Amino acid sequence: MVLLSGEWLGSVAVAVVIFLLLVDLMHRRARWAAHYPPGPTPLPGLGNLLQLDRKDIPRSIDRLRYRYGNVFSLQLAWSSAIVVSGPAAVREVLVEHREDTSDRPPSPSLEHLGFGPLSEGVILARYGHAWREQRRFSLSTMRNFGLGKKSLEEWVTEEASCLCAAFADQAGSPFRPNELLNKAVSNVISSLIYARRFEYDDPRFLKMLDLIEVFLKEESEFLRQLFNEIPVLLKIPWLVDKFFSGHKAFLAMLDELINEHRMTRNPNQPRDLTDAFLDEVEEAKGNPESSFNDANLRMVVADLFSAGMVTTSTTLAWALLLMILHPDVQRRVQQEIDEVIGQSRPPEMADQAHMPYTMAVIHEVQRFGDIVPLGVPHMTSRDTEVQGYRIPKGTVLLTNLSSVLKDESCWKKPLRFYPEHFLDDQGRFVKKEAFIPFSAGRRSCPGEPLARMELFLFFTCLLQRFSFSVPAGQPRPSDQGVFIALIHPPPYQLCAVPR
Repeated sequence: MVLLSGEWLGSVAVAVVIFLLLVDLMHRRARWAAHYPPGPTPLPGLGNLLQLDRKDIPRSIDRLRYRYGNVFSLQLAWSSAIVVSGPAAVREVLVEHREDTSDRPPSPSLEHLGFGPLSEGVILARYGHAWREQRRFSLSTMRNFGLGKKSLEEWVTEEASCLCAAFADQAGSPFRPNELLNKAVSNVISSLIYARRFEYDDPRFLKMLDLIEVFLKEESEFLRQLFNEIPVLLKIPWLVDKFFSGHKAFLAMLDELINEHRMTRNPNQPRDLTDAFLDEVEEAKGNPESSFNDANLRMVVADLFSAGMVTTSTTLAWALLLMILHPDVQRRVQQEIDEVIGQSRPPEMADQAHMPYTMAVIHEVQRFGDIVPLGVPHMTSRDTEVQGYRIPKGTVLLTNLSSVLKDESCWKKPLRFYPEHFLDDQGRFVKKEAFIPFSAGRRSCPGEPLARMELFLFFTCLLQRFSFSVPAGQPRPSDQGVFIALIHPPPYQLCAVPR
């Protein structure tokens, strides 16, 4: 009887293995199609996941690119993916074939959290009616931000003043600027969403920032990738509860803030994005095709806080690092600030037109920092041809933005910090086509206008008020980035001495 039981279990195991191998073969069948891009041989079940260094995925991608070319294939568990590199191929995908490549891969982990097709926010939403509706709303709200008593520029200017005051409190002693930058940028998002700012020592604000950090860490975990590639894992309760604890706590706090805001709103007199969204929810009642619903409000707010905060604060951290590493550049920016703005008033967005060198430096910080090297994954909505290769419908596309921002044919010194990349022979600011830190095409970052405003006003305000330097006795920090979901500057301290 024991022998028969053992034989039965063995037969079941063999059958399961055969079934999984057949499923794996079914998912990788596209690799055998004519004109499919070359790529490394995948392992059964896991594909090429183990061939990517999770601690430095951009470097893994670069190594594979040099071996297989600008368009190569990967197998991510059971999903087929194509990596596209170089200015020509990336432009072909994002701009020339934008209608065919603007979809996003499905996200079973989002569905597990209660977000359906009409409540996926803006960043991860599938390409269709709901995405168009939310992108249009987000862009118009940020562009016409006059909902309350202050314009968005006034909010950023006020927050820049608070940030400078916090820097002054350091009294010239060495400190890491990252935490203060996170607080300032988060307060700009808060002003857009809640028409209010938090004091930097507010316990609730500090808790929210901690939850955002945990949320972003979970987002970058390898397990998140496995959940989306192998959704059956979402059926394991203890694994799901452990992984999504940060997500759920962060979303619960957003719900609490939104509900508080809902209690004080005056219909049709919006103070901020949340009020404007709730007005749209009221108008959309009874329309099942509308994406204006409570779940989507939570997702839009989460998008703004998670993506909007971390990318801008990380870029500002790069800017200050590069200023202490290049004091000659810092002095030249300060000279331009003194000539155009002076010391008696804060910077304004209108000043950009008269500050070509400062604009060149800010753009070069974004190019050199290269904080989102692979962008956000796209997916083909129909069979597409890129650089002579056939890419089937439903294939994930990874656009190697870093390969464009560091391309030798586009930039004189691609691996060095060189603001002259954005200046012509007469010293005038020139923005190049290969400058795509916000991606390009239909799915370019909707927060780009806000990010550009924050970068200019925060950066110029800080350099107007302070000179930054490497602390005495400390070694000169590196300018080589560290990959943790984004490319962050290496840990460093600086001294901020009032001018």
